[in-house]
Amino acid sequence: MAKPLQMDEVWLGRIAELLNDMEFGSLQIVVHEGQIVQMERTERKRFENKPLGVVKTNSAHRSGSRHLRESSSI
Repeated sequence: MAKPLQMDEVWLGRIAELLNDMEFGSLQIVVHEGQIVQMERTERKRFENKPLGVVKTNSAHRSGSRHLRESSSI
C-alpha cells in the first residue's frame, strides 16, 4: 500500500522556485515510498518566426548556383 506523500513548506518552496519564471515547460516530481526524491525541470524557449537583421539578396547576384535534378539509373 502506498504511503501518503509527506510535503512541507520546504518542498513547496523548492517546487515554487523551480516553477518561477518558467514560461513554457514542465516539472516532473519523482516520489519513492511517499517522499519526494527528485525533481526534473524541462524548459522550452519559443522564438518568433521572424529573423532579425536578415538582408534579402537577389538571385541574379549569386554565382555558381546549381539546380538539383532527379536522375534515375536503371
